[in-house]
Amino acid sequence: MDFKIVERSLFARIARMVLRSSNVAMVLGKTIHLSGVDRYTFLKDEGWVAHELCHIRQFKEHGYLRFLWLYLVESWRVGYYNNKYEVEARLEGMKHRRHMNPAQRAASTITPTGLPLPGDEKETQ
Repeated sequence: MDFKIVERSLFARIARMVLRSSNVAMVLGKTIHLSGVDRYTFLKDEGWVAHELCHIRQFKEHGYLRFLWLYLVESWRVGYYNNKYEVEARLEGMKHRRHMNPAQRAASTITPTGLPLPGDEKETQ
């Protein structure tokens, strides 16, 4: 898959502040924007790369502006965490873990910060 990486992206920095996260990768079209993480560290994390590549595929399938609209409406409707596009990307990001032994799996487990994500207080229907 063809993609570009932008380190120290203003877009990712804004997302990082909104999400109150120490590092963020986000996709716009075919570009992965990074903040708080360098290209080398990002590319070493197979699950994270798979997650962002899923978003690139979603942009390609729906079209740039249409996907942005669908993503924003879905996030507003059910919250960031329950957004179906995020759910799909999280599942893609976890597929590589099937081939890990239990120790590797435990070492790669993501630990939530405990902070709520924007829109997560919305009730799902």
